[in-house]
Amino acid sequence: MRIAVLLTASLLVAGCSGATGGQAKQTQLTPITPSRAATSSSATTSATSATSATPAPPGGVPIAEAITWIEAGPPIDAAQYHIALRGSVTTDLGDDIAFTTPAGTTCMTDAKHGSPGLACLVEFTNPPPRPQDIYGQWKGGWVDFDGGSVQVGSAHGDPGRFANGQGTELPYDTSLSFGDYRCRTDANALLCVNYAKQSAVRLSADGADTYACARQVTPPPGIGEQYVC
Repeated sequence: MRIAVLLTASLLVAGCSGATGGQAKQTQLTPITPSRAATSSSATTSATSATSATPAPPGGVPIAEAITWIEAGPPIDAAQYHIALRGSVTTDLGDDIAFTTPAGTTCMTDAKHGSPGLACLVEFTNPPPRPQDIYGQWKGGWVDFDGGSVQVGSAHGDPGRFANGQGTELPYDTSLSFGDYRCRTDANALLCVNYAKQSAVRLSADGADTYACARQVTPPPGIGEQYVC
């Protein structure tokens, strides 16, 4: 009986000891309960993934479909988008709006200088080529959208409104409302609607697509492409 007890004790000691640096290695038997923060983070990730599962509609679909997708993004407070950032310098834009998408598209309004529309700088894979006989620096990824037309590619003598830098990042699957506009971005594209004109534009590396602006016209001098809404 005593031999059996000693043998059992020896086996227990061996099971609780490891050969790592000669120190004892204990087995944790108490189950670990996820913290509230971890649970919340997991739930948020799942919700975001579920929302992101619906990509932005392609260009050319009915304008109502584009608006429905944009409005499905929860609204974000626009107060943080009234500034532009360039390095460590912050510029107050007043009533104007500036934002940047996670994909790198940066957009800004410039009503205080008389421009009623939204301008965006997009990294197009194949931007419109530089027209002949133009002055200034050619910006093939500069898009102007005022609701009545979409202009893609233009010449500029200076950075214009973007001299102050760029705006705060607009998170995936949120929507930002300002003036007549509302915008939402997914992993690949930015969609913006102009409610006053009932028109919208889709911007991605593949190019600029339009909703209710399907008629392409001969652009004015210094403009790459133009679509009329």
